[in-house]
Amino acid sequence: MRAGSVDGRTAPCVCLGLLFALLGGAGTLQGLMIREAYINVTRQQVEDFHGPEDYWCQCVAWSLLGTSKSRKASVRIAYLRKNFEQDPQGNEVPIEGMIVLHCRPPEGVPSAEVEWLKNEEPVNAEQDENIDTRADHNLIIHQARLSDSGNYTCTASNIVAKRRSLSATVVVYVNGGWSSWTAWSDCNAQCGRGMQKRSRTCTNPAPLNGGAFCEGMSVQKITCTSLCPMDGAWEVWSEWSICSPECEHLRIRECTSPPPRNGGKFCEGPNQESENCTEGLCIQDIENTTDIALYSGLGAAVIAVAVIVIGVTLYRRSQSEYGVDVIDSSALTGGFQTFNFKTVRQGNSLLLNSSMQPDLTVSRTYSGPICLQDPIDKELMTESSLFNPLSDIKVKVQSSFMVSLGVTEHSEYHRKTHSGTFPHDNNKTFNAVHAKNKTAYIQNISSLSKQNEMRATSVFGHLGGRLGIPNTGVSLLIPQGAIPEETSWDIYLAINHDESSLQLEGSEILLGPEVTCGPIEVMVSTPFALTIPHCADVNSEHWNIHLKKRKHPGKWEEVMSVEEETTSCYCLLDPYACHILLDSFGTYALIGEPLSDCSVKELKVVVFGCMSCNSLDYSLRVYCVDNTPCAFQDVISCERHQGGQLLEEPKLLHFKGNTFSLQISVLDIPPFLWRIKPFTACQEVPFSRVWCNNKQPLHCAFSLERYTPATTQLSCKICVRQVKGHEQILQIQTSILENERESITFFSHDDNNFPVQMGPQAFKIPYSIRQRICATFDTPSAKGKDWQMLAQKNSINRNLSYFATHHSPSAVILDLWEARHQHDGDLDSLACALEEIGRTQSQISNLTETQMEESNFSYSRQNGL
Repeated sequence: MRAGSVDGRTAPCVCLGLLFALLGGAGTLQGLMIREAYINVTRQQVEDFHGPEDYWCQCVAWSLLGTSKSRKASVRIAYLRKNFEQDPQGNEVPIEGMIVLHCRPPEGVPSAEVEWLKNEEPVNAEQDENIDTRADHNLIIHQARLSDSGNYTCTASNIVAKRRSLSATVVVYVNGGWSSWTAWSDCNAQCGRGMQKRSRTCTNPAPLNGGAFCEGMSVQKITCTSLCPMDGAWEVWSEWSICSPECEHLRIRECTSPPPRNGGKFCEGPNQESENCTEGLCIQDIENTTDIALYSGLGAAVIAVAVIVIGVTLYRRSQSEYGVDVIDSSALTGGFQTFNFKTVRQGNSLLLNSSMQPDLTVSRTYSGPICLQDPIDKELMTESSLFNPLSDIKVKVQSSFMVSLGVTEHSEYHRKTHSGTFPHDNNKTFNAVHAKNKTAYIQNISSLSKQNEMRATSVFGHLGGRLGIPNTGVSLLIPQGAIPEETSWDIYLAINHDESSLQLEGSEILLGPEVTCGPIEVMVSTPFALTIPHCADVNSEHWNIHLKKRKHPGKWEEVMSVEEETTSCYCLLDPYACHILLDSFGTYALIGEPLSDCSVKELKVVVFGCMSCNSLDYSLRVYCVDNTPCAFQDVISCERHQGGQLLEEPKLLHFKGNTFSLQISVLDIPPFLWRIKPFTACQEVPFSRVWCNNKQPLHCAFSLERYTPATTQLSCKICVRQVKGHEQILQIQTSILENERESITFFSHDDNNFPVQMGPQAFKIPYSIRQRICATFDTPSAKGKDWQMLAQKNSINRNLSYFATHHSPSAVILDLWEARHQHDGDLDSLACALEEIGRTQSQISNLTETQMEESNFSYSRQNGL
């Protein structure tokens, strides 16, 4: 009995029977008859049948010999469902990896046959031994090749229909591999210690189809030492030879004391000389003649030169515009000038009155060096009440020249100024200046004002002082006595925020702001201290930190490495700032070069929020910037323009130099109150943008939407993590209404009120105590308790040869202490260090305010104030 499936019409049932005929009575088979029977079964009959089993047919044959029944033939309705039980899933695999695509066809009667398509072309497993489709309809590629990338589709078909699965995209990627290292480069120092480097590229193979970039450093550097060239030097002359028939004897010398080495120069001069050995008694055949023409020409030349010199001198005297005691020095100082008063007759309105009170408050509306005044400014200065003997007044000196500088109000500082800090010079007149020098000065200051929004400036004299840029961590400490007496300079300090000519090499990064201090013409007798914040997690094993200085526009040179021993400058690296002792002003930058993947850079994570134009939307901005006050100040400036509100106290994140990216995500948003817009819940920032970013604050923005205007509270978590690195969680709990927000302090040290400190007020150690310390520790001691012990107790343990080159090593050490403790002024720690040494019973921390004032007054008396 044979049966089929009902496909919507009828299903025939076929019965084949054998009929045996007995002929002759012997019971042998003499003939065979085949009979076939059909029956048509309709779909309606099968659907209407409701039995315990499937609809079936059976063939029954009977004869005189008996009855025979066939097997039952089931009749079922054919179908093929639409949806696959399992669609193949896309996959990304490395080259030569295994690809397995699973496919479970839809249920059907009869069972569906499965076929695979790649980019709409059938996959022929019989022709490609690398492909197998026999195992449960799955597609297996044993070793993936680049050509195996594509869109794969699973198809299922039977007598009813043909179905297609969703396409699965297979990407075969190639991870990058390093090429061989290049040969080591030549040592970059022609003499002494230098650096050698070698490099490799991620091209063996190059990353393909989203493969990972090579891990590790692309450039390696090692220290090297080049042999210094040694110039040759002559040995002593040999003895004179015997007298020759020509009445001459000679002597020789050799360039072997020492011989030239390593490319050094050969000895200059002749290697032999001769002279007459008969004291002129030898007969000479050559007649001595006199060259009359030669002597005549030399005489005429001398007369001509004398006439030209006299003519030029007379011409210059006739064109001179100045008197004998007025000197224009702007050409030497580049527009920055010191100036002083000459002794003039009594009653001169420009003379500073001796009865001027030292606490006179001066309000300056200019920023830049003091320039000599022209006649117009002279009249204004004469009429100003600043020079009248009045006490306890506030005066605002503002001449037409100062107004022309175009300086805004944010550079105006109010402070008490001692009369001794005004410029003095016995050889120059205060009210004389040439117009072209004034123009050059204005251009110089204007360019500085435009390029540096973060800057500070003030006049400093012999008393010294401290100059800082508020909320940036950048400060300048000028010690007492660094500027000569009766001389003052307008010192400025600026951060080059926008325009920078610094070109970083290899894996170098900028660890802090690029700082300019000047003017560069100022010569100091003792080193000044420049403080620059940095963002490196200090570890000598993982970082090579060095200082660079700009020599010319676009050209920088390395001044020193932090670990090197040098006497040109000194660098002390604290966890968050670098204190540098320098002898010359200029533009400086702190550079870091990671030595391994374990080098860590500290990031400050800050979250701001504000309402959007749509009343239901709320914006979250997550900043990840260098952990320096300057970088945080940039963030504050940006958010003030956008109306942002600080939602949580900033936190630190240790970011490794392992080439892995940074992920920022928003978590735990209340599901029925807020919703985040699609594709913004998690954002990823490439490693290079985080590691090398110094210009603009790096941030990611998230947009949240309230379901109803009644929702006023926002609660969520911000997760900032580095792949295979550290993470930081910020819990946000705030009100989006401005009147209900709680203010969070931006800075831990508020130095807005004291950007400039003059004279003794700028120093934590009273001058009298400082003098006693220097006198005690500058004197060598047989027990070793001298300035070196003072340095050791203040955690200054290396490069002590720098301090030994100065007249008072203790004074330089104390200047460095002042720079390190400008915020805390921890006199107790210094007192403990002195007591521990045992050379003095210091009671600095117990000094009363009266004693400190007396010491300041004593110092003022010594300096003639």
